[in-house]
Amino acid sequence: MPSKADTALKFSRELISMSWDPRNLYQLSRKKLFSPKQRTRFQFMWKAKRDTRGYHDANITERRWLRMFKPQLPTLNMKMGDKPKHPNTASLMYACMERRMDFIVFRSHFASSIWMARQMIVHGKVKLNGQKHPFPSHTVRDGDIVTVDPEAVVTLKPNKESKELRFSALPFQQPWMFIPEYLEVNYNTCSTVFLREPVTRPNTTEVPSPYPPEFHSLAFEYYFRRGRTRK
Repeated sequence: MPSKADTALKFSRELISMSWDPRNLYQLSRKKLFSPKQRTRFQFMWKAKRDTRGYHDANITERRWLRMFKPQLPTLNMKMGDKPKHPNTASLMYACMERRMDFIVFRSHFASSIWMARQMIVHGKVKLNGQKHPFPSHTVRDGDIVTVDPEAVVTLKPNKESKELRFSALPFQQPWMFIPEYLEVNYNTCSTVFLREPVTRPNTTEVPSPYPPEFHSLAFEYYFRRGRTRK
């Protein structure tokens, strides 16, 4: 039976995932936002929601995501005088997911994929504020500290001559080696402090994504319309 990672990384799905796997990098290099077959507004919105959920998804059902979805977004998408314009704030629709423990472990480069991050948490390799917390979906608060067992960190390998762990880069990890501004990572202690909720800044958004803010706005419109019709 194929693992969840193998299923998500199938070439036929044409989705980008949170993984350093070379198959994921191949998908990223060939990704097209739209195809000539998509012509209606609804088709554009559905494609955007499928692709963005494929990347930001955390194995949650559509019903649960609809409960998490927040139709109110910060009203920062404006230009004041000569200041640069903020990107479309719809890029923050998945900001709440960045508080999850499995997301923090992956964003901090302690795991090579979101699935590996979940396994580390479930197996007790990750602590929250000094206590074991085997729940990958747990959402942290501002100032919480997530600590990982150094022996479980994917890029730390034991030295043959001593018991010390040394950094060993993995193939194809370079495109993902960036740290969001809302995280403070200490690689000496293998710990991360969650500072605050991601925000938009002039000409950029803090939520990591392979898709532009305008693409997120289509996904946001899809869920906004769906949530309104459910009321």
